[in-house]
Amino acid sequence: MNTFILGIESSCDDTSAAILCNTRVLANIIANQDVHKKYGGVVPELASRAHQQNIIPVVDIALKEAKINKNQLHAVAYTRGPGLLGSLLVGSSFAKAFALASGIKLIEVDHMEAHILAHFLTDDKDKNIPEFPFLCLTVSGGHTQIVKVDAHFEMEILGKTIDDAAGETFDKAAKIMGLPYPGGPVLDQLAKDGNPEAFHFPEPKMSNFDYSFSGLKTSILYFLRDHLKTDKDFIEKNKADLCASIQKTIVSILMKKLVLAAQSTGIKHIAIAGGVSANSGLRAAMLSAGEKHSWHVYIPKLDYSTDNAAMIAIAGYFKYMKNEIASQKLTPYTRQSNKTL
Repeated sequence: MNTFILGIESSCDDTSAAILCNTRVLANIIANQDVHKKYGGVVPELASRAHQQNIIPVVDIALKEAKINKNQLHAVAYTRGPGLLGSLLVGSSFAKAFALASGIKLIEVDHMEAHILAHFLTDDKDKNIPEFPFLCLTVSGGHTQIVKVDAHFEMEILGKTIDDAAGETFDKAAKIMGLPYPGGPVLDQLAKDGNPEAFHFPEPKMSNFDYSFSGLKTSILYFLRDHLKTDKDFIEKNKADLCASIQKTIVSILMKKLVLAAQSTGIKHIAIAGGVSANSGLRAAMLSAGEKHSWHVYIPKLDYSTDNAAMIAIAGYFKYMKNEIASQKLTPYTRQSNKTL
């Protein structure tokens, strides 16, 4: 029997709805919010207002693209957290109301778990599914973690950032250089034409498998400030090389800890997930490390790297199969849930 799940994602500034038939994606609709560009970052109040405007249209489009009726749905899964409170409230309120009105199950999903479980989406016939246990480097604007995954909902954080996330570092570096928002993807694109060895930035010395990026952010700021004192056009003249060098440093920091974790655990199945997994430098480094260390590497499709509802729906599907149904009384959480990762 086929199971149809509606997924709702509204943790930050993208409103997304997806329809799954078991683990297969029938539709994955994302509405972006251009309103934040002129502010150079996400404005929480504007984000929540935009979610209110977008959520009904994206669900309607998803149902039409999936070619199913809402009466065929078995459950609605939504992002409970972590994320921006106002944005999460819009998604959770809609999901609760939809479940009540439709008489279907309600399922709450942890955003970071969902990023990892996106690897189990099977819209491709030759889909490469990770084997348990596997390690997943989960990197986004707000999180950087190395997670040991023993089962769909049995996950252990082996290492995490003690301060800033890798994605935030990409965006901050881009902002300092005057690149348009969102800066991370722009920096990635410019880096393709630059020399990654042109400039060198320090890498932190952290114990175990933890990360730190605050020092790198400060180093980039001071480096550019000092060079701009003698040449006001320094950034413009060296933009591609700066982007390539910054990207190489961030990717190097990420990969060294991941390699260390893989060697320590003996695990050969290695994945990446989260918004920064869309970065071309990180994806190339994963493939290179896979060949060097004989890893089985899992890299998500670009559509499932950034925030999307398909990953929420797949997490919801696995919870539905375990009959883990959410209460209407649950409230969103803005930080990492204590009950999960």
